[in-house]
Amino acid sequence: MRNTKWSLLLVLGLVLTMFLAACSGGGSEDEGSGNEGDGENTEETDEGSEGEGDSGDDASGASNETLRLTEGSEIPSMDASKVQTSTGIQFVTAVQEGLYRLAPGGEIVDGVAKKSETEVSEDGLTWTFHLRDNATWANGDKVTAGDFVYAWQRAINPDTGSVYGPYLMKGNLKNATAIANGEMEPSELGVEAKDEQTLVVNLETPVPYFDSFAAFPTFYPLHKEFVEEQGENYALEADTILSNGPFKMESWDHGSSWKLVKNEDYWDASNVDLGAIDVRVVKERATSVNLYQTGKVDKAGLGGDFIDKYKTDSDYKELQETVLFYLKFNQDSATQGEKMQNESFRRAIAQGFNKEDYVNVVVGNSSIPANYFIPTGLDKHPETDEGFRDINGEMLKFDLEKAQEHWSKAKEELGFEEVELSFLSGDTESAKLTSEFFKNQLEKNLPGLTIKLKQVPFKERVRIENASEYELTFSGWGPDYADAMTFLDLWVTGGPNNDMGYSNEEYDKLINQARTDLATKPVERFEAMLEAEKVLLDDAAIAPVYQRVRSVLQKPYVKNMDQLNPFGNDYSYKFVEIEK
Repeated sequence: MRNTKWSLLLVLGLVLTMFLAACSGGGSEDEGSGNEGDGENTEETDEGSEGEGDSGDDASGASNETLRLTEGSEIPSMDASKVQTSTGIQFVTAVQEGLYRLAPGGEIVDGVAKKSETEVSEDGLTWTFHLRDNATWANGDKVTAGDFVYAWQRAINPDTGSVYGPYLMKGNLKNATAIANGEMEPSELGVEAKDEQTLVVNLETPVPYFDSFAAFPTFYPLHKEFVEEQGENYALEADTILSNGPFKMESWDHGSSWKLVKNEDYWDASNVDLGAIDVRVVKERATSVNLYQTGKVDKAGLGGDFIDKYKTDSDYKELQETVLFYLKFNQDSATQGEKMQNESFRRAIAQGFNKEDYVNVVVGNSSIPANYFIPTGLDKHPETDEGFRDINGEMLKFDLEKAQEHWSKAKEELGFEEVELSFLSGDTESAKLTSEFFKNQLEKNLPGLTIKLKQVPFKERVRIENASEYELTFSGWGPDYADAMTFLDLWVTGGPNNDMGYSNEEYDKLINQARTDLATKPVERFEAMLEAEKVLLDDAAIAPVYQRVRSVLQKPYVKNMDQLNPFGNDYSYKFVEIEK
């Protein structure tokens, strides 16, 4: 039940309603509610349309229906080497395909390579993938091992500006670290085309979750001639993208909509049910719900009062996620770096807001207030199967008394009585409600603190965060692979995703051990990751807020979209069906 002390915020909520989104992989587009449609790192979901799609079965038995969706933000890029938002990742996985791909529920299945034929050496350092001979690009060219070599070398090349390339490859693929640091040429990366259909990967250390990498966009193939022909425009328009996946991008009206159509040249086209996917950008929750109620979309995300309104509707669903949202303190801030580097200052903010009120007021569903960093349900002990979360318990709980003690200590240590912090957020309705919530809570609970809101479009927010030009921001992360490391190595010193300047030698040591010396010792590796989470939160390096549950309305004729993948892209459109 919502607390009456938040009545003012609730009035604001009625005005703003809400529409949110979030990723993976790596910040998040979701800012506030457990919904679909507007995000950074967890991804917005789909909402498709009824009655406006193509109908009629083709010869293969596929329905050729059109699934119509809404997203809360534009796709910054469809370049598999550069994509870093959940929305981008979702649709790159629809138009392209890697060695493997994800099926509903996160099952890793065949892609360009056949899983049953993959060979892994006894020491775990060499993976050999055998490509199918009927995988082609949309221009008719065959997908070859050389396409993977080119793409991986491009992703690790510092000149490309990829975030995920260094993040996923450094310390894993042979020579990746030296290449990312500019000390070796990309051609020295540990990947080679033994022949057109045989890809050999050499690792620095065993990577227990490398099969997850094989399904992630950063490791997708690229057609070198096409990419280089497009130059700087590659993957920024519908006609500058070359597909090898289940769908092709037919149109892309930036900031407004995009449309995918079935790729009839895809090797497994006969098992792709959808004929098209229409997506429109909708930032207002009320608009999205109205589109659903008028039969123009097949799915709509809900938040706040819309959850209350539709919770008993037969189309209402709650989708569990392993996505976590948190506040980031920029210790490299040119304006407030000194204060952000102070542990008492960070801890005061981290314990100075009521997480349950946030979930009740802003999210409005069964999302979980988070006193942790590794989400519930992501990882478990390799011997006992006990969950990571069950073992490590809770940290950085809301505690007003302790928060104010730390605030007083920070004032004494830093010599201030009043301070103004800029709070960066997106410009969707749910993002605005989120930022208003934190302004209200923190200014009330920490005397002398003023929060100045900076609300910008999602693409600009990504740029600001990547450039470390913020002070305080609400962000999130969805797992890119099935292991706690997908969260923990975000914050290693100098890491490509560490845009907040955090550095701790003990933390770095634990992460390095888990990735190297302990890679073949699963129990010790797991224990090192448990300890790393404790170090991170003992430092109050971030301020955990909540683990998201998405509330949606979904038409009953939409099949295979009833659950979210636990890592990587949220949905696997290849397997979605419409049964009317």
